[in-house]
Amino acid sequence: MACPRWACKVVKAALLGVKPVRGLRLLASLARSVKAVPVHIITVGKGNSNGAELMAAEWAAKLRRYTKLSETRLPTNPKNAKDPTVAVVHEGERVLKALGPLDRVILLDERGRDLKSEELADLLGKAGDQGCSQLVFCIGGPFGHAKEVRARADDQIRLSNMVLNHQVAHVVLLEQLYRAWTILRGEPYHH
Repeated sequence: MACPRWACKVVKAALLGVKPVRGLRLLASLARSVKAVPVHIITVGKGNSNGAELMAAEWAAKLRRYTKLSETRLPTNPKNAKDPTVAVVHEGERVLKALGPLDRVILLDERGRDLKSEELADLLGKAGDQGCSQLVFCIGGPFGHAKEVRARADDQIRLSNMVLNHQVAHVVLLEQLYRAWTILRGEPYHH
């Protein structure tokens, strides 16, 4: 098996008696062997713009180097309810139907807990260590997640202190999942 580039640099630096770059040592300490848990992203929202689709496709292709990725887009307000709270309930029913009983569900929500990229990598690693069948990330519609979906969730995280459009949240999530995998593999994408 070939030596990852970062590891070769660390070994080469050690042989030459030179201190390796601090970031490379940190990457090496976070890298570990992990079972690749499939990732499923459920998004409640309308279709993406062409620009958002291109960016999402780019990050999805990079992420698929590390794990299986599937995505489901559910329509907002599927029954055309006039009351937003009723619309959220209907959206939630569809989200719940898309979940499997053994899925580990993570909501993306503005009220969720903050995670550093390394902590997201740890979350992915622990899911693999614990034999999780699939990690499901849920991006809510314009009025958020239904109470029933929140109750089913295993965790709630946020990508920003600000509210993000579902297209932006989708791209940011894909990039962060890719970043998390590079951290787990000890690759130099994350500094």
